[in-house]
Amino acid sequence: MNGPLALVTGGQQGIGLGIAEVLIAQGFHVAIASLPPVKDAGVRKALASLGPNASYYQHDLAEIAGIPALIEAIEKQQGPVHALIQNAGVAAKVRGDMLEITPENLNWIMGINLGGAFFLAQAVAKRMLATTSAHYRSITFVTSVSAELVSIERGEYCISKAGLSMAVQLWAARLAPHNIQVFEVRPGVIRTDMIEKVKDVYEEKAKNGLLPQGRLGDPVDVARPIRAIADGLLDYGTGTVLNADGGFHLRVL
Repeated sequence: MNGPLALVTGGQQGIGLGIAEVLIAQGFHVAIASLPPVKDAGVRKALASLGPNASYYQHDLAEIAGIPALIEAIEKQQGPVHALIQNAGVAAKVRGDMLEITPENLNWIMGINLGGAFFLAQAVAKRMLATTSAHYRSITFVTSVSAELVSIERGEYCISKAGLSMAVQLWAARLAPHNIQVFEVRPGVIRTDMIEKVKDVYEEKAKNGLLPQGRLGDPVDVARPIRAIADGLLDYGTGTVLNADGGFHLRVL
């Protein structure tokens, strides 16, 4: 390959697809890892739009035992990963009273959003430490404003993202001596299929003061800061949290 390689989880749709598009436009090759099979219509459509610099690997983030095979396949075909963008995640299965959260639902979301993301980063970090590269190297975790903001109807989701936020700090400290930078990007309310049913409600709330910038975000609003990270433009800022939320995180009185 002539350009650096980025591994983007969940890169066939939504925010992940926006990230893949921006990185490819910037000269990256992108390996997408996600749950649907390659024959899935959404996957085929995404690959067709992304062009020849995108490739796809089926991977279930919850299957931690499958991570070594994933990394081995990517490296065998394309070489080492220079930028990991851990974007994939799941929402709460059921919104409702925290008093009714079940162990099964809590363990399920933690296993994917926290455990799967952590161990994939661990595997990529080990490979990075075992090799040298002329390219800048980074790991970015896409979390959520829910890492800090309270949403009691989906408590298990908030907990998983808060845990991942701490993982960012830990990985940043661990890898900084090796010039591998780690960042957190926190999206707010972004126009994707995930919010399609309630998009109009959020659009109205955004205009009425929920978001200081007055509009919902688009995937490209999350992708642009990730491009800056992957390009090394923030190479003295490891551990930084970048909010891509239209000011949602601000405490405006």
